Amino acid sequence: MSRLKAAVIGATGLAGQQFLTALAEHPLFDVTVLAASSRTAGKKYKDAIKAASGAVQWFCTEPLADQFAEMTVQLADDLSPSAVDVVFTALESDAAKEIEPRFAEFVPVLSTASAFRYEDDVPVLIPGVNGHQLPLLRAQQARRGWKGFVAPNPNCTTVGLAMTLAPLHAAFGVQSVLMTSMQGVSGAGRSPGVIALDIIDNVIPHIKGEEEKVEAETRKILGKLTDGGIEPAPFRVSATCTRVPVLESHTESVYVGLNQAVSLEQVKQAWAEWGQDFVSLGHPTSPKKLITYHEDPFRPQPRIDRLAEDGMTTSVGRLREDSVLPNGIKYMLVSHNTKMGAAKGVVLMAEELARQGYIG
Repeated sequence: MSRLKAAVIGATGLAGQQFLTALAEHPLFDVTVLAASSRTAGKKYKDAIKAASGAVQWFCTEPLADQFAEMTVQLADDLSPSAVDVVFTALESDAAKEIEPRFAEFVPVLSTASAFRYEDDVPVLIPGVNGHQLPLLRAQQARRGWKGFVAPNPNCTTVGLAMTLAPLHAAFGVQSVLMTSMQGVSGAGRSPGVIALDIIDNVIPHIKGEEEKVEAETRKILGKLTDGGIEPAPFRVSATCTRVPVLESHTESVYVGLNQAVSLEQVKQAWAEWGQDFVSLGHPTSPKKLITYHEDPFRPQPRIDRLAEDGMTTSVGRLREDSVLPNGIKYMLVSHNTKMGAAKGVVLMAEELARQGYIG
């Protein structure tokens, strides 16, 4: 079987580089087009990521694959949708709002941007969590007259939270959620508030727009598919999001009120069994377990656990009863924000979409 031709738009930025790392030598997708802005278009990729000082601005820990280094970067506006089977976009929201529909008219677009996450006919997808919402993509095509679709992933902070809540909501029902995040600086790219003199010996107590995204996206991801779109999950979510001096991964302290009293062993069992059907499909990018529980009270930790299963499992620990929320439990999680929480999670979703015939 020949591989599907793929384009990466926004290929020179941090999120675009994460796509290239996830797609290097991929058995299903062949990246035939790298596209970016006029600033880098026309250059070989290895030159497009070189600063005026000569510094190579490749920000992933994995090396740049040789197959991409010599490719010429195209201007995104000049890319013909007919040249590829799928488009991966790694754009800022404003650019995505303009560019993604132009390609979705003809081919599937899988995105890390927030531009379309809150549209009624757009599911916010996490692999192994809300596959029941995939038929909404067909409704999106019919409503907009597109041959393709836009399928975004969530905000990276949402991923670990929704992943760990999904089995609890399915098994016991969730009534309310309180979450405080301690987020790695890589989630901010090169944004203000994370340069060394700001973040070292410090905690930044505000990330613009983050809490609102987590609260809305979690309920949408775990909601019911209806004729009119997605009915958000009925529970309440309250989030406080902070930035801490950790390079990669997000740590979250989560308090959950359930609809019924359950034992801690029942919670652990729900996590252990979650996603077994999905991971058994054997997708190239899939972890062996979507959720990994640690009995060690000093786990999970970002430095130790973020790269578990190459950053594609959510590590959980410190499960305890909570005496404040009704039927309350509390726990800690670590989720890799630039792996499962970003481009690599999108690639895993693309693998599942291809299996189900939405791509190709």
